[in-house]
Amino acid sequence: MSWPALSRYGIEPAPGGLAFVQELMNTIAAGKPRREDLLADPSTAENWLRDALANLAGRPEAAVSGVELDPEGLERLRDFRDDLRHTLTTPDSDSAVPDGPASTALPTVSVSMHWDAAGRVQPVPRGSGWRMVASLAAIEVFKAQLDGSWSRIKTCRNPRCAVAFFDHSRNNSGVWHDVKVCGNAANLRAYRARLRATRTTT
Repeated sequence: MSWPALSRYGIEPAPGGLAFVQELMNTIAAGKPRREDLLADPSTAENWLRDALANLAGRPEAAVSGVELDPEGLERLRDFRDDLRHTLTTPDSDSAVPDGPASTALPTVSVSMHWDAAGRVQPVPRGSGWRMVASLAAIEVFKAQLDGSWSRIKTCRNPRCAVAFFDHSRNNSGVWHDVKVCGNAANLRAYRARLRATRTTT
């Protein structure tokens, strides 16, 4: 399975449906060289969404097809993506602020609860256009909050990167989406800064 946005940055996807949320958050223009914003126009966005939804085939909450994104809906989806990113653990903090302005800015979305063949209740997204996408993302975030995996979705500490990654470390202590790419570069900048500071004081 290939996630279009994640593959651009060489990021390992989060487990299960949470990868869809991670994928949505990584449609931003980021990286070096700068990649395009996959939600920049309806045509690009619909191509991205078709490929992303194909990765969720077989999951009961992902029975979504034929989602159309008009220019207004696409703007709302970009706003939803950006607000969702602001709820993540920040690079220099142990946790996001769940009741802060960023979280309250997220729109209310509708979800249906259906019984499956095994008698289990399953959440199913509702709405059309961008609201359908946001509803699906909300379901996956809710599930991830229940099992604790949501706390492992973070933004890379490198401000020039800002990629959303899933922290696979045992103690959930990761801060870089890729230690070799962003971690080493940051450490080198810090080392050079210490050298300059030492030279100016001697």
